[in-house]
Amino acid sequence: MHSRQPTNPRRPALSVLVSTDTVLRDTTAASLTLGSPDAVVVRHDLLPDDGALRRVVVDTTGVVEDVTVELEHACVSWSVREDAVPTLARLAATGRWTDLVLALPVTAEPLPVARALATHTADGELLDQVHLTATVAVVDLDRVEADLLGDDLVDERGLALTDDDERPLGEALAAQLEQVDVVVTTGDDPTGSGLVDRLRARDSRRIDGLHALDVTELAACRHDSVAAEGRAHPLGARNPHRSSSDPRDRSWSLLLTSRRPFHPERLLEQIEHLGTGPVRSRGVFHVPDRPDSVCLWDGAGGALCVADLGTWQEVAGNRPPVTRILVVGAGDAEEARSTRDRILDAFGEALATGAEVDDGGLRWLGRRDVLEPWLGARTV
Repeated sequence: MHSRQPTNPRRPALSVLVSTDTVLRDTTAASLTLGSPDAVVVRHDLLPDDGALRRVVVDTTGVVEDVTVELEHACVSWSVREDAVPTLARLAATGRWTDLVLALPVTAEPLPVARALATHTADGELLDQVHLTATVAVVDLDRVEADLLGDDLVDERGLALTDDDERPLGEALAAQLEQVDVVVTTGDDPTGSGLVDRLRARDSRRIDGLHALDVTELAACRHDSVAAEGRAHPLGARNPHRSSSDPRDRSWSLLLTSRRPFHPERLLEQIEHLGTGPVRSRGVFHVPDRPDSVCLWDGAGGALCVADLGTWQEVAGNRPPVTRILVVGAGDAEEARSTRDRILDAFGEALATGAEVDDGGLRWLGRRDVLEPWLGARTV
């Protein structure tokens, strides 16, 4: 059922706001509403201990709604599907606001939510009267280095989305920076600034200062679902095209790439040197005893996740297999050089030699799969 059209002729704009800091998220939301009488923010907070969701709707006049909803499933996907979509549709249909902002629970990833919203804004869907404009992450440059490269977990900061959420805070922050259309910064730390630029997508936009952000600017954007999926894909990890000219910037990045696969046993021997410590790393790799598999590499906060993503044909459009991992870190010149050298040495040691793969993988037939505990059972 379609409600009456808004009195304002402009089609309502919808943007998604994320952060890993509760105060920063709420300050940004308040700034957007105070700057425009036509803006409304729907703020979601999961209450895992209560099995509930708190929805707060705010505009320039103050709190419009403050409701706690019992959840059948305490997760961000459920909250968007069951609460955010009908709430946003209802608010858009009143004609009272032209700019809608969905502020996600702190540490939530923007991509799954944007994917769901894009589906619901298609013709004939519940949100077909609005258009999705931008996903926005707000970060404090003075906290980026510690939060991204430290080993704090989200539950240790009171930012867990579920009872069993044990993600490193750096993983949550990296995902937000890498996936969004627009990154808004506060603070002035040059290394934090460098890390943001090394992680954010090449086609993203950066805005420095909350004073420079307003809903009119967001409404002029247009969220590209295909581009967003590409940013989040581990195959999309590339060296940043930006470089800082600030000599105080201690950030660095290193792109590890080879057509050769990792040798499974030597990968396990070198994995601590390759994937742990105060770095953010992501990409893909392959191993000769799983010749068709794209393997995920995703590390942050001292933790590393590897997984089998599927075949190269399914996941990568049948691109030729590649081992490519982008590593981002920070440190003084000597420290950074030592870390990069350690990683480069470990990468070289872990790669299979030409002689080990020149028979097309025959030598690996019948060998025990030492990566099965992490990648799962091999499929034919």
